[in-house]
Amino acid sequence: MEISAIIIDDEQNARSNLRMLLEEYCPEVTVVAEAQSANEAREMIEIHHPQLLFLDINMPNEDGFELLDSLPEKDFSVIFITAHNQFALKALKSGALDYIEKPIDIDELIEAVSKIKIEQQKPTEITDMKQLVDFFQHQSTAGTIAIPTLSGFEIIKTSDIVRLEADESYTKIFLADGKKCTSSMTIARYEKVLNKNVFFRVHKSHIINTKYHLKEFNRKNGNIAIMDNGTIIPISRRKLNEFINAIRTF
Repeated sequence: MEISAIIIDDEQNARSNLRMLLEEYCPEVTVVAEAQSANEAREMIEIHHPQLLFLDINMPNEDGFELLDSLPEKDFSVIFITAHNQFALKALKSGALDYIEKPIDIDELIEAVSKIKIEQQKPTEITDMKQLVDFFQHQSTAGTIAIPTLSGFEIIKTSDIVRLEADESYTKIFLADGKKCTSSMTIARYEKVLNKNVFFRVHKSHIINTKYHLKEFNRKNGNIAIMDNGTIIPISRRKLNEFINAIRTF
């Protein structure tokens, strides 16, 4: 499926870089226009009726939040682009489907676009952004985490999480009691919010609980992590040295 998009950012280099990344890694996205200000964005939205906005938050005169508030109809999805992660919670409260921090990570961009595709293919599914806000707010509760699902969220102990595995733009979470749940959050977002002293992303598709559930690290059989439930997880070569340094601190 093809997704029409507008890139809104006051920096020309940022717009050009995002367009280039989309052309190379997300060919299903067609950039129909660019805008360098909120006023120009309103005009482009009126002309092109895009399905998706890539919207910079921190713009002069009128920021991304103010632009959205000024629009009478919002029949499009929004992915916020920000260099300041303190805007993340506000971005989710405003109704954005996702946000990406600058400099743009290719994996995060691909995951965000994948989520857009899934939501547009399933228009009757609940896409409640409050679930995402709840997810972040519950991080302040010591030892627990709110897992957003398509029907709501589950609150579980982080020490019970053995590992997380990417499933396109969703994440499978495996627990110590053998249960499994599927979250509507991407694995890249979990990497950002989980305690780095407990969890480590060993592979683009895997995060493991190194503090409570890592049983063995084996280099002889291809750099693998063996969890206490017997699951074998591959460790990417790119992450290997960082992983070794991390487990030495435990």
